Amino acid sequence: MADRIFSGLLLLVSIGYGVMAFTVIKAPFQYDPLGPESWPRILSVVSALCCLGLLARPDTERLDLTGKTSTRLVVLLVLLAAYAALFEPLGFVIATLLFCAVLARILGATMGHAMIFGVATGILGFGVGAMILELNLPAGPLRALM
Repeated sequence: MADRIFSGLLLLVSIGYGVMAFTVIKAPFQYDPLGPESWPRILSVVSALCCLGLLARPDTERLDLTGKTSTRLVVLLVLLAAYAALFEPLGFVIATLLFCAVLARILGATMGHAMIFGVATGILGFGVGAMILELNLPAGPLRALM
């Protein structure tokens, strides 16, 4: 029953997002074949279809969250909020490095492996995003080095 309630509420959110994606989001020009308007539209349709699938066939197993798992989920939400808040001031590389390193540590990586993962994700992610995909990613304090 909880799956149906959750998917029903998420379906309402998806429909609201879809209405905005199809009516409010307008780009003044198209700079790629799909354009910036297409991704929110695709996301809203796929999300609504997934919610409808859950409404039709919810899980048969009961989900029991232990205290440790619940705590990790709350910490993850706090980390995501911190990542969003620090994304522009610290820039993509540093914010991503911190987020990925802390998340890897929470998931059981050693401190060394977590730092290697964070550094690699921050630098490689910036390289792929800014240089290959030509996205406008914030550089933050590293702007002087670039």
